[in-house]
Amino acid sequence: MSKTYHAEEIEKHNKRKDIWVVIDGKVYDITPFVEEHPGGEEVLFENAGSDATADFNDISHSEDAKQLMKKYEIGVLEGRLPKADNPYKVELMEKPPTQSYLGVAACIVAFAVAFYYFK
Repeated sequence: MSKTYHAEEIEKHNKRKDIWVVIDGKVYDITPFVEEHPGGEEVLFENAGSDATADFNDISHSEDAKQLMKKYEIGVLEGRLPKADNPYKVELMEKPPTQSYLGVAACIVAFAVAFYYFK
């Protein structure tokens, strides 16, 4: 007998290091798979804590992918769970904001060059 989960429990698992999704009524803890996902992590973040059935089926995943899913199955959904309606709802700031660092570095370099030539 599979463990059953309600929507309230699944919706809590929407963090970068704690992602659950529902596909065809089954609950998956895909946290360890995020970095391995061939389609990138963003689509997994978009569906974190929600029903990912439509997105999963739209891609036409291979039989190998469907077999791999079994590894991450933790139970079944009891009741209904809404589809994710907020793209990138996972708190992305848990990862360093690389673009901000690049902007600061570019400003420092520009200032140094300007100081050198215009002193």
